[in-house]
Amino acid sequence: MADAASMREQAEALAIDALAFVAGDAELLPRFLAITGIEASSIRRAATEPGFLAGVLQFVLAHEPTLMRFCEETGTAPASVGKALRALPLGNQDDYERST
Repeated sequence: MADAASMREQAEALAIDALAFVAGDAELLPRFLAITGIEASSIRRAATEPGFLAGVLQFVLAHEPTLMRFCEETGTAPASVGKALRALPLGNQDDYERST
């Protein structure tokens, strides 16, 4: 069984793949930017903020067709995306409640 640090690294890698997927899609990127309120020029800086990568996965998970296309294109099991979300900072509702 993987330790927490290894699980988090894998989750971060999956979230970065998801960000690349969103950024490379002419329809998804504007929607992501509009929902998050982030400007395209600020994505790199925002990506270093706690919770950003979890937000990327939440965005992908929120729309099943987007999730399925991401999973198909990357060879990722859909359940892995939800599991990765829970391994990231602020990706677990309990973490969110403790941080507020």
